[in-house]
Amino acid sequence: MIEDIRQYLKEIEEFNATDPKLIEDFRIKFLSKKGILNDLFAKFKDVPNEQKREVGQALNTLKTSAAEKIETLKSSGQSQDEGGVFEDFTRPGMPIELGARHPISVVRNRIVEIFKRIGFALSEGPEIEDDWHNFTALNLPEYHPARDMQDTFFIEKDPDFLLRTHTSSVQIRFMENHKPPMRILSPGRVYRNEAISSRSHAMFHQIEGLYVDKNVSFADLKQTLQYFTTELFGKSKIRLRPSYFPFTEPSAEVDVYWGLETETDYRITKGTGWLEIMGCGMVDPNVLKNVGIDPEEYSGYAFGMGIERIALLLYQIGDIRLYFENDIRFLEQFEAEFGW
Repeated sequence: MIEDIRQYLKEIEEFNATDPKLIEDFRIKFLSKKGILNDLFAKFKDVPNEQKREVGQALNTLKTSAAEKIETLKSSGQSQDEGGVFEDFTRPGMPIELGARHPISVVRNRIVEIFKRIGFALSEGPEIEDDWHNFTALNLPEYHPARDMQDTFFIEKDPDFLLRTHTSSVQIRFMENHKPPMRILSPGRVYRNEAISSRSHAMFHQIEGLYVDKNVSFADLKQTLQYFTTELFGKSKIRLRPSYFPFTEPSAEVDVYWGLETETDYRITKGTGWLEIMGCGMVDPNVLKNVGIDPEEYSGYAFGMGIERIALLLYQIGDIRLYFENDIRFLEQFEAEFGW
């Protein structure tokens, strides 16, 4: 065994390489679990007692020599790869960059968190929807003129199926399978066959809320919206303007008073100080009937908003298309929002 060790010591002394792969192969040959040194140490138990001292010292010398040789080659300053490019092993490694949440996810999570504090639970549904859940059950029977308000992507092979135009369909599915009281939020992607511009897109995100129970009133709705706008925007002054939605009666548009403190405020509010943020209303009795809930016993309110629109306001972004282009220069601006 002593002679073998001497041969290995000579091999280690004569070995020289700059290629990282050759250095790694050399390390594996001598120092890996199946390497030469492990094999020699395994045979050491069979060495006669009178030779153990000499052989043991030689094994330790071999192990030290192999380790030092590898370390010397690695830290020699430079190693050349096959392409002739020198790599400095002493340089620190490339940093691993942490990602950040997309601004749409940041705003969605913030809205969900606000409503969770007052008892709203999440409910989600399919993005490919049927006519009943997307239109008819929501008080939009066939040929109803209000259907023209939503330019729809229909599935060509089956016109009864479509890409949902709002997340109100999730509320229908929930009410069909649950009994009041219910208090839910339904966030998700929706689709409209619209021209893409700085203010609109064919795909965007909505989040809608529904509360159904006994004796729910419009005052309850207003108080909920007052709480939400104060928590999200830090602005408590709101107004509700009469509007029309087929699935709520009465219906209203919600404006928040943004103020006129800066030139930007004048621009985004068109000099009025007010910004429209969502639509709302009391659930139409026909909708409750369609899902098997007695409108004589129960009432409810609903509201809905576009997440992109809220994000445009919060971050003062002028073009909705930026959210869908995955431009790293744009997304890096939201790294501080990782916690949401």
